[in-house]
Amino acid sequence: MTRKKLAITLTTLSLVLSAFFVTLAPREEAHAQEAAAPEAIQMRIGTVAPEGTPWEKQLRSLKTHIESQSGGRIKVRLFMGGSLGGEKALVRRVSQGSLEAFGGSTAALGSVVPELNVIESPYLFDTAEQADRALDAAPVREQVGRLVSAKGFTFALWAENGFRSWFTRERPIRQPADLRGLRMRSQESRVHIATYEAFGATPNPIDVTNVLTSLQTGVVDGFDNTPLFAFATSWYQAARHLNLSEQSYQPGVVVYSQTWFNGLPADLKQMLGNLPTTLTTDGRAAVRRMDPILIQNLQRYGIDVHRPTPEERAAFAAIGRPVQDRVAEGAGARNLLKALRSGRGP
Repeated sequence: MTRKKLAITLTTLSLVLSAFFVTLAPREEAHAQEAAAPEAIQMRIGTVAPEGTPWEKQLRSLKTHIESQSGGRIKVRLFMGGSLGGEKALVRRVSQGSLEAFGGSTAALGSVVPELNVIESPYLFDTAEQADRALDAAPVREQVGRLVSAKGFTFALWAENGFRSWFTRERPIRQPADLRGLRMRSQESRVHIATYEAFGATPNPIDVTNVLTSLQTGVVDGFDNTPLFAFATSWYQAARHLNLSEQSYQPGVVVYSQTWFNGLPADLKQMLGNLPTTLTTDGRAAVRRMDPILIQNLQRYGIDVHRPTPEERAAFAAIGRPVQDRVAEGAGARNLLKALRSGRGP
């Protein structure tokens, strides 16, 4: 090869290699940036709420808000229907820091924060509006925040289950004496157990995942919950009678693991600690819209639905209301009960 041809060949090779490395450099830089990008922070929310319910919709709204407002830095995963365990197990895991968040009942949270049991005391609230006023009032929010913080949680927002009523398999409930001797599934909570005991029933604490079988096999004679929860879990299929007693208002709640929350950057803590109130109000409205429809459906399925007269309700309330003070005394929750009564208004 002549010197001239060799020079041309080397020049061409140099240009080709230069073009290759110019093209490669941005790709290598992009890969380096991708490798350096931090992984999204995991946030798992455990709940026994079934899929396809307003509760799932509310949690999905929460997921969308958190992922959007964090700019994708937090990745939220929902575990519905007790797929990570029952409520008490979920609460314990969040308090211990092995699960990032819990969405469920205040009574379940009360298994670790006993003062919260008083919120579900019988006949504490007569209307949903009373409950909303009390729970949203600053004195209650501040007390609840301090109480859960002392046990390893950070308060996020209120949700909704609603007013619980009595479903029974055989015996209709019309007066307080009708509850005597019945074996009733009770939530695993001191306030629900105390309420049944006050009426002379035998409470049988059973986890959500085992209630339907217990009803079908006759282990228990009935249960209390909202029409929506009874439908979502299919418990209504084992009942023949419903007394719309609405004896206990049960809010839902979402809390974070304090261990997880405290490890977040300041801006993410600020965002998670100041969620929009519409997440609560929209969730409440979605659940409450379902009640009239579900009650009609229960009647269509052959369930005898009884709405107590004012006189009948007064007879139940006379027995149920003293439970409020007994539970508050036992749980050291007198201040919280006082704030709830003051906040509910007329």
